[in-house]
Amino acid sequence: MTYCVAIKLNAGLVFLSDSRTNAGLDQISSFRKMMIYEKTGDRFMVLLSAGNLSISQSVREILQVEQIASPEEDGEPITLWNATSMFDVARVLGAAVRRVHDRDGLALKRAGVDFNVSLVLGGQIQGEGMRLFQVYSAGNFIEATSETPYFQVGESKYGKPVLDRVLTPETPLDEAAKCALVSMDSTLKSNLSVGLPLDLVVYEEGRFATDKIVCIDENNPYFRMLHNSWGQKLREVFDSIEDPEWAGGATEVPICVDPTRSRPIRKITNPRDKLI
Repeated sequence: MTYCVAIKLNAGLVFLSDSRTNAGLDQISSFRKMMIYEKTGDRFMVLLSAGNLSISQSVREILQVEQIASPEEDGEPITLWNATSMFDVARVLGAAVRRVHDRDGLALKRAGVDFNVSLVLGGQIQGEGMRLFQVYSAGNFIEATSETPYFQVGESKYGKPVLDRVLTPETPLDEAAKCALVSMDSTLKSNLSVGLPLDLVVYEEGRFATDKIVCIDENNPYFRMLHNSWGQKLREVFDSIEDPEWAGGATEVPICVDPTRSRPIRKITNPRDKLI
């Protein structure tokens, strides 16, 4: 399994991925789930992948040479490197996914293996704003909006709450990077199928290049500080919340009050009691 998250903000984009893959408890390896495509001054794109490793690796390889037809009758085929919009790049990626499915889908089905791949593609091409897409196993895709400024693929449930509570389009880039790392730390804490090292990329809007690329392992001082601080602060906040008072003691927030619409659950005390 894996966990990847990509965030689209007014100020830029943040991408974070782990590197663990496993085919059972005794077959754990590290493979990078992130690819960076950069043509300085013209385009900057990042691809994150989760799911079946053989499928995602094939998609990434084919993406390098995949073409889709130009809408112009005699136009040059559209590729990763000449597309004039991120929407067209997402179309090229979808076509690469479908090509791998056409090639391997039937054989995988016969072997009892689902065609399972999830991808996130984000970036900026000269002439338009930043865009972020999630691409599915069928090659179709959706785009991030201001209401949903991030996408996750892989083991997403543990890291989602902090993203929902913190992120808005106005969130500064460094704060969003911190939020993504907290999201990843929560996932690492709760799921052994996600693991270090991590790849983190931060892109500033309008630059069409970035040097904010880092690989984070277990010895990274910032990530170790964040891991320790997040656990400690969570415990402090938890301890600061008043315990429920069952005996009617002095409290401004009693728990034993009559609900406005429902009644407390009724006990079943003998075989003749009706369930409803």
